[in-house]
Amino acid sequence: MPLNLPDQLPAIELLKRENIFVIDSLRATQQDIRPLRIAILNLMPLKITTETDLIRLLSNTPLQVEISFMKIKSHTPKNTPVEHMQAFYTDFEEMKKEKFDGLIITGAPVEQMDFEEVAYWEEMTEIFDWTRTHVTSTFYICWAAQAGLYHHYGVPKYALDKKMFGIFEHRVLNPLNPIFRGFDDVFYVPHSRHTEVRKEDIAQVPELTLLSESDDSGVYLVMGRNGREFFVTGHSEYSPLTLDAEYRRDLDRGLPIEMPCHYYQNDDLEQGPMVRWRSHANLLFSNWLNYFVYQETPYNIEDIK
Repeated sequence: MPLNLPDQLPAIELLKRENIFVIDSLRATQQDIRPLRIAILNLMPLKITTETDLIRLLSNTPLQVEISFMKIKSHTPKNTPVEHMQAFYTDFEEMKKEKFDGLIITGAPVEQMDFEEVAYWEEMTEIFDWTRTHVTSTFYICWAAQAGLYHHYGVPKYALDKKMFGIFEHRVLNPLNPIFRGFDDVFYVPHSRHTEVRKEDIAQVPELTLLSESDDSGVYLVMGRNGREFFVTGHSEYSPLTLDAEYRRDLDRGLPIEMPCHYYQNDDLEQGPMVRWRSHANLLFSNWLNYFVYQETPYNIEDIK
């Protein structure tokens, strides 16, 4: 996919080394097609890492995609340079009059707090409501998935006895849904969270469809509004070493953390991870872009409603 990214974005050079096709704004304007406009609300602490992970996955179709990064006014990141945020991110307040073919909202390190206790909850709920009239399909990840299910449908979250941490096997519950085009019957997903949503609560909401779950990690993928919303409780976008970095970080801090399940070869830290979720991750994002964004969004983006 030709990706139209902001000039000088750090992810560009990293992705070019992986042979991912990136074009600048000048070249994009010379192509006689309308690119898909995808916004990313990145709430993760290591923003440059998350940008690269998501862009890598969005590159896996022949569609041209124009990516914009959104931020919220009520939170100042501690782990990303101010200069980076100023150069590449735009406040939601400035973007709210625009319309987008797709929106991705990432996880955030606030899941152990009640939703209403999160400092930026009011602004988040405004964004959630805005998506209903300004975005063709919204892709909620991890904490954002729990928050979106709670705000839109009243689905609660529950604290886990210990962190759900590792790579877990999942089942496809509705193989005819286009989001699963090309999937195997079982697939693997990274999880890293302290809370969960539960199947019985999802089942009480007629507007929601549970599409995938795991015997070990529970609810994984929920669809709302016939595909205008997807709620993904895991981190399919994670790169091979993300869980390793999280594990080593917590060990260095002396935090109570168990080795990520089913992640290291032979459960040996020194042998490194066994990567078995990347093909599923690429299919998930390309199917979302194709079947629920590109084939559903109007050619005139202002007709989104």
